[in-house]
This record gives sequence, structure tokens and C-alpha cells, in this order.
Amino acid sequence: MIYSFFYLVLALLGLGFLVFIHELGHYFMARKVGMRVEAFGIGFGKPIYSWEHKGVKWNLCWLPFGGYVRIAGMEKQGNLEPHLIPDGFFGRPPWARIKVAIMGPLVNIVFAFIAFCLIWASGGRSKSFSEHTRLIGWVEPQSAFYEAGLRPGDEITAVNNRPFEGFTDFIYAVALDNKGLEIQGNHIDYATQEKKPFTYLLDTQKEGKSDLTALGGVAPASYIFMGDQPVGAGSPIAQSGIRPGDRILWVNGSLIFSMAELSAVVNEPKSLLTVRRGDAVLLCKVPRVSISDLRLSEAQQAELDDWHHEANLKSKVDELYYIPYNLNADAVVQGPIPYLDEQVEKTVDRGSLLPGDRILAVDGFPVQSSFELLSKIQVRHVQIIVERSEEKPIASWQLADAQFESSIHMNDLTKITASLGTHRPITALNHLVLLNPVVPVPAKDLSLGKEAKAARAQQLSAYLKQIDKIEDPKEKEAALRMLQDQDSRLMLGFAPGADEAVIYNPSPFHLFSDVFDQITRTLKALVTGYVSPKGMAGPVGIVQIIQHGWSLGVKEALYWMGLISLNLAILNLLPLPVLDGGHILFAAIEKVTGKPIKAKTMEKLVIPFVVLLVIFFVYFTFQDLSRIFSRFF
Repeated sequence: MIYSFFYLVLALLGLGFLVFIHELGHYFMARKVGMRVEAFGIGFGKPIYSWEHKGVKWNLCWLPFGGYVRIAGMEKQGNLEPHLIPDGFFGRPPWARIKVAIMGPLVNIVFAFIAFCLIWASGGRSKSFSEHTRLIGWVEPQSAFYEAGLRPGDEITAVNNRPFEGFTDFIYAVALDNKGLEIQGNHIDYATQEKKPFTYLLDTQKEGKSDLTALGGVAPASYIFMGDQPVGAGSPIAQSGIRPGDRILWVNGSLIFSMAELSAVVNEPKSLLTVRRGDAVLLCKVPRVSISDLRLSEAQQAELDDWHHEANLKSKVDELYYIPYNLNADAVVQGPIPYLDEQVEKTVDRGSLLPGDRILAVDGFPVQSSFELLSKIQVRHVQIIVERSEEKPIASWQLADAQFESSIHMNDLTKITASLGTHRPITALNHLVLLNPVVPVPAKDLSLGKEAKAARAQQLSAYLKQIDKIEDPKEKEAALRMLQDQDSRLMLGFAPGADEAVIYNPSPFHLFSDVFDQITRTLKALVTGYVSPKGMAGPVGIVQIIQHGWSLGVKEALYWMGLISLNLAILNLLPLPVLDGGHILFAAIEKVTGKPIKAKTMEKLVIPFVVLLVIFFVYFTFQDLSRIFSRFF
């Protein structure tokens, strides 16, 4: 709490500093071109101390978060036209006024570039691998990304013809580009390291607007480490032999690129079979289904009854799990068994078993006969291979993907997986370790400590209250079904550690141009109505951003101050009467026409924009506060 307050104060001071140097730029240029500066305020509010220096009244104010400069002639004095005040703002030539108006934004631009230079010179910022990877960690099967052909482990190189530097580029592309997504990249075969290029076009438009919900279907790759938090004795993974710092690399036939993929693989309703096909031994995934869902012949039913008796299983035959294949007594595949539901039969991925295949193991457990297979398949086991190695030096973000790809030692991995279910399984090879099989349990049955149980109960209660508020019966039913699905989701029972760190240190020119591009694209999208101003941050939101930056370190805070400083500069240069850009526009018009703009005309132009600015200030502040309070209610 103390640290949070300290970071808040630093954030306020940081924002105030950006405003202060902006006004200081105006001050020095005004003095240089011969304008009379009446007052300069350090901070805002009532002055607590004032002094005069070289004809300027300096005020030290109660709120040290910014500053202001008051130049003679900027406010109307009686009936006297502003341009008739010789040492006033409008009394100086147009070019002098342009210099004064542009100097504030210019100081902010220079500060932004200096901030980016300092970050670069100090070695860059430490970021998580997932923030700057181009590798895909998860693709939702029902998403447009999946339909297009993207899969976990694939690499994205460009989006809408811009180089792809991280998954936030998707957000900018969908929100700011007035079109769908053109994705270019490579499918990677991790066994051969072969890359096959692809180009996919996705429609992310909804009623002519950007559909940001489309981004829910894809996520970046990340390292999945076992955290330092001790695993409870009742956790499914407790007896597996996993150690803090182990990286989960492979689970039940799949390379793991993210926590989302790990969860999906653990909950996949399939069994991992070790199969002999001719002289080769291979792994196959096949559906693990209820026998009651299969259309069995009388002979097949009778055979299953016999195997049920031999396996000494207590459950009824119709309540058991099986695979949709007809087997002989020696677990040799004879052919497929159809599903009762014809629609399922048409769409189901049955797996890749062929007649004549001999099943050697189920989920890594050897079987000699079909009744043993029937017995073993009743309990779902998860086979996990981890990488256990010493800490590596932190890689540059430019080399991080290559390091990730090379860390998957496919030769060693293949040797271990090929030995699963054989008489001589390989449990460790170089840095890879095969853990003891894990039996995942539903989330509702997970053994938790007192604090975790209390937190879970509190979350459940809050979620149920939200569901009770839903008036639409169908929406309410869907929400309850989602809650049930979450409770029944299988879990391994461990808390993952932090993702691998990378050093992100592009040149200051790259950072500057990248931020400039984001700002200009955002403004364009706002002006065209393509993006709602609801998502924009106001003063409160900006302070929160800087506060979060300080909590992560000085360099992160410096980056956000540079970004906001550049924002402040560009916004002030917009040709609106109430901003610096408006003064530049008025001066340019006077330069062209040779006539000064009258005070009344200027007032008519400025006052509506002042009102509009106040409305925007209130609106953005309201949105910022709404986002804050929505976390608590």
C-alpha cells in the first residue's frame, strides 16, 4: 500500500513535469522573441510563495503537478485589440508567434526522444517473452484464426503488410486499420525445422466497425515453468517428480506453447496410444468415448462383456470408456466402430489407427490384450516431459524466438516419446525428463489450502451474484453452463512461474517512430469514427499508466513518460483554436492575408472549442473512473 501511494505520487509528479517543461518551452521562446511574460506558475492552484524576477511574477503553487505561462495580450484588455499591444503575444509578427506556439510541443518531442535514448543507452527494458514473440501459443478451435489455418507453434511475420513485432500489433491492426487482417508467416515443423510460408485473410469487421472480440481466438507463445510455490500433497502433479524451474515441454503427444494449450491438451477427450505399425512404433491420439455412444454389433457387445469380466471392472459396460475401433483379443485393430449419432460420425476426428495396428500401450501403460486396454483406458493419465536445465542468459528480443525454437530438442524428445509403453522406457535424456504419469482432477475436486479455498468461494459467490442479475433466460443458462464447465475442467494442480525474460532494446529512432505511428493511426481512427473514444485514457488513466510503469522500474516509467510526452506534443499541434496548433493556424492565416484576426472573431472560434475540451475532459475522466470502480462492483 505504501509503495502504491509512492508510485502514485511519482506518477503525478511525472505528468506534472511533462506539462511544466511544455510551458517552460513557451516561456523561453516568448522572452527570446520579445514578448512580455506576466507570470509563470510552478504547479497549479493558489500560490503559496511568489517572487518577481526580470519583470516576471513567479508563483509556487500548492499542486506541484505542472505549470502555466501567462503572456501579455493573450487575454483581451478592455476594447483594445490584442494585436495593438506591442509587446504582447498578438502584437508580435506571425512568425514569432509560431515559434512560441511550437516550442512547447517541440520540448515534449525532444524529451520523448531523450527518454528513449536513455532507455537504449542503459541496455533496454526487461520484458516477458510473450510480449515480443512472433510465435503463436494458442488458437481457439472455434475462431477465425483456426479456420484460416493458424496453429500453436506457427510464426507470424507481418500483419497488414507491417512487420509483426508482438501480439499487440493485432490490436492496433484490428482497431486502427479500416480493413480486416492480412496475416503472413510460417508453419514450422519442429521435427525438421522446416518453415512453410503462408498468407491468410481474416474478416474482423462487424457492421462496418472493428470487431476486437475476434482477437480472443489467438494468444502468444510463452514458457511454462513450474513455479517456486510448493505443491500441496493433494495436488495431482505432486507425485510426478516435477521440480521448481522445470519447463513443461511436451504433454500427451503435443508440444506445449502456452498455458491455454496445456489446459486444452489435459482436457482433450482422447487417449495416447503407443502403436506398432509394421516395423515402426508410433504415437496416435484417438477419441476416448463412452461405450454407450458407439453402435456395437452383437458380437462386439459380447466380446466387450467378456473383457469387462476379465478386467474385473465394477462399472456396467455401458458406463465404461473405450475407443471407436474394433479390436481382436490381442489389441490389434480390425476396423472402425461407428457412432450412434450420425452427425457425430460425419464430423468426428477418429484418429489415425489403421487395420493391423497393434496397440502396445495406453497413456504410456503397456497392454498385452484388449481387456487390459479396456481396464487402463478407464483412468485418464497424462504423460509430461519437462526440460530441466540451468538458467540461461537473458536473450535479446531479436533472438528470443530462435532460442525458443532451438530449446525444443526434437531428437531427444522423439527418443523418449518412442519408448513410452515399451519394456525399456527412457525417463531422462540430457536435459529432458519424463515425469511420473499424472491423473488430472476436476477443478471442483482440487485439493486447496484454506486461503485458496476461501478465495475460490468468494469468486464463486461473486460470479453467481452476477449471473442472478442476468434477465435473459438464455444468457443466464449459458452463464451457468460456463460455470459448470469451469468446475468440471481437469487440472494438474500447479501454479506456473513467470515467463522467460527477454531484453527489449530497439534503437531510440525505432521506439520514437513506433510510438508516433501508433498515435497518428489512433487519431485517424478516432476522427473517422472507426474507433470509439470510450477506450481512450483520460487524465486519471494516464496517471495510472505512469504509476504502473514506476511499479515495474525506472526504465519502464521513463518509456511511458516518453510516450505520453509525444502524445502531448502531437495533440497540442492539432489545428484547433484552443491548442498550440490553433495559434499556429491563426498566425499562418495572418501571414497569408496580411491582416490580424479580430478579438471577437477569435473568441467565437475559441470558446466553442474550450467548451468541447471541458466536455472531453469530463467524459474521459468519467470513463477512467468507471473502469476503476468496475473492478470492485
